[in-house]
Amino acid sequence: MIRYLKTFVTAAETASFSAAGARLGLTQSAVSAQIQRLEDDLGVQLFERTGRAVTLSDDGRRLLVQAQTVIAGYQAMRGDTAAFGGQAALAPIHVGAILTVQLGLLPGAVRRWTALGAMPHLNIVPGMSVQLLAQLDAKELDLAVMIRPRIGVPADMKWLTLMNEPYVAIAPKGMRGEVADWASTLPFVRYNRRSYGGDLVDRYLRRHRLWVREGVELDEPEVILRMVRAGLGWSIVPATLIGLPVEAKAATGKSSRAGGTAGVHGVRILPLTGAPLTRELGVLVRQSALKRAAVDTLMKCLANEAAARI
Repeated sequence: MIRYLKTFVTAAETASFSAAGARLGLTQSAVSAQIQRLEDDLGVQLFERTGRAVTLSDDGRRLLVQAQTVIAGYQAMRGDTAAFGGQAALAPIHVGAILTVQLGLLPGAVRRWTALGAMPHLNIVPGMSVQLLAQLDAKELDLAVMIRPRIGVPADMKWLTLMNEPYVAIAPKGMRGEVADWASTLPFVRYNRRSYGGDLVDRYLRRHRLWVREGVELDEPEVILRMVRAGLGWSIVPATLIGLPVEAKAATGKSSRAGGTAGVHGVRILPLTGAPLTRELGVLVRQSALKRAAVDTLMKCLANEAAARI
C-alpha cells in the first residue's frame, strides 16, 4: 500500500495521471488502477476527474498530508530518507513558537519561505519556551523559535540566534514619574517567572532592588501590554516583537514632561536603567531535522525576517 500512497502523492503534485506515470515509470492506466485501488481501500474519492485532468477532492486534500507523513515514516524506518525523489522532504515540519514570535516574526518569515515555491506543510505549535524545549526533547517538534534555554543547548540540537530583544518599562498612558515611582504606586503586571523571559525580569528587579506590588502574572508580553493599556498596573516587557520603541523618543519624536514616550501605543514607555536587559531569541532545532533542505531554508527565512526588524 505504500506504493499506492507514493503514486497518490505524485499524482497530486503533477495534477495528472500521465505525468505521474512518467515520473514513476508507470503507464497512465497503471496509475489510474493504483489510485482506484487506494480509493476503494480508503472508502473515499481522492480525485475529481474531468477528461484527462484531475484535481484533488476535498477528501484528497485532507488525506494528502497524512499520506506524506506515512511515506516519510516508512522511509525513515528503512533508513532511506532520500528515496522516492525526496518524499521524506515533503513530510510536515512541526514548528514550536512563543506567542510574540507567532505575532511578530513568523508571518513575514513564512511569507518569505512560501515565496520560494512549493514547500512542506507547516504545523505551528504554541507554548512557552520551557514547554517547547520539552517537546523538542520528546521529538514532537522539529524546531522551535524561542528564548535561549538557561540550561544550555542539548548536544543533539543546534541553536541559531535571531535577535537580542531589549526590554522596556511600560505604564498606563499619562502616568508620571520614573520606574521607581511606578513600583511604589501601581500593581506590577508580571511576566511569568516560570518562563525564561519572565525570569530575566525577576532577576532585574532583584538586582536593582525594585520591590513591586504583585498584581497579575501571565505568560505573554502582548497580553501584558493590553493589561497595562487597560490601566491594571505597570510592567517590564520585551519591546521589539510587540511593536514598542526602545528609545524614549522613537515613536512620536517627543517625550512627556518626565521623559519617556506615550501616544499611539496607549502606554507610557521608559528605557530601563543599568546594563541593557535583553532576551536572546533564536531557533533551537534538532540535528536530525537539519538534514532536510526545507528546514534549513525556513531557518534562513527566519533569520532574514529577524534582521529586517533589528
